[in-house]
Amino acid sequence: MRFDLTPYRRSTIGFDRLFDMIEANARGASENYPPFNLERIADDRYRITLAVAGFSRDEVEITAQQNLLLVAGRKDDKAEGPSFLHVGIANRSFERRFELADFVFVEDARLNDGLLVIDLVREVPEAMKPKKIAVRTGAPLAAVENEPAGEAQAA
Repeated sequence: MRFDLTPYRRSTIGFDRLFDMIEANARGASENYPPFNLERIADDRYRITLAVAGFSRDEVEITAQQNLLLVAGRKDDKAEGPSFLHVGIANRSFERRFELADFVFVEDARLNDGLLVIDLVREVPEAMKPKKIAVRTGAPLAAVENEPAGEAQAA
């Protein structure tokens, strides 16, 4: 399935990253290994759980950049080991990318029983949060400041 987002690109500003993500997913750029779950824990908390059976803590690397979380697993293909008659457990190297919204940060990452759990939190700075403005009565400040000094004192 192909999406043509050209009309939207012409009439919007600043959404290039979003359109690139949609087009990449439509092309099938995402791989299915390793399988993962995405959870919303609370309004500002998320969890990614990846099934990384067979990987040790030293073989998994997590890199957080602005708006990108990269999870990679590296297996040494040349390691000496048993001679398998059948390999049904995927044990290959991988790289998973997750696009993060603004102000989403990695809070914790743990590997336990073959599951890599990454907790994310969205921390919007106070300056970016909406704030209520009190509505007062009376003349606007600009009108009061522009009155001649004698009139302001007489009032």
